[in-house]
Amino acid sequence: MQQWQTSRFLLNLERPQVMGIVNITPDSFSDGGAHDSLAPALAHCEQLLKDGADILDIGGESTRPGSPAVGLEEELARVLPLVREAVKLGVPVSVDTYKTEVMQAVLDLGADIINDIWALRQPGAAAVVAAHAQCGVCLMHMHSVPQSMHREHMQGDAVVQVRDFLAASAQALEALGVARQRIVLDAGTGFGKTVAQNFALLAREAELASLGYPLLAGWSRKGSLGQITGLPVDERMVPSVAAALLSVERGARIVRV
Repeated sequence: MQQWQTSRFLLNLERPQVMGIVNITPDSFSDGGAHDSLAPALAHCEQLLKDGADILDIGGESTRPGSPAVGLEEELARVLPLVREAVKLGVPVSVDTYKTEVMQAVLDLGADIINDIWALRQPGAAAVVAAHAQCGVCLMHMHSVPQSMHREHMQGDAVVQVRDFLAASAQALEALGVARQRIVLDAGTGFGKTVAQNFALLAREAELASLGYPLLAGWSRKGSLGQITGLPVDERMVPSVAAALLSVERGARIVRV
């Protein structure tokens, strides 16, 4: 039975966990601007929990393809007030960030999980996680950077490259003293991959699951679903659910939606 150790909760992954997305940004691709201040963002958190979410994932910087980077002070101003309230809701709180200072600040407020698109490759990020007693961490594969990844896709067999990168990232974190039970892996659907590569990662997800770490799947409303269905972002609910179910069938234990 797989488990995920986080700051305050030991999550049983026998039943797939639903991670609800809370974008406190003006420009995220599916809901940018809808929850870009504390009151509506907190209301969204509460609604996600009523709808069945197990985990809240708070992000203060959009990482959609082509999105501009957000400065440190701006991200802190967006995220910290919401995290301060969200940790009172009785569920694990994840923060989607790659900035070391944001990681430290949210962990100090009681956040449970660091969800990093850079897989802790930014200077000092791995050290922040390693220094914490037991926070959870999600390591994601990203090719290139958000500002240009839609123009600079991976070449070759994405599954092998993603598997090897994630294995090396997890092993490096364990070498710093982070317990294996704290680590979850994410293939990074849409982050610098072609449509074909994204679906190869889904079809061959068992190769990633063979690494032995729990997998997180982030297919919700992604561009590849739009490419094959012709549906705009706000009409991709059905293909998003189908992709999530296929991911779970192939071994994913957390779905980010």
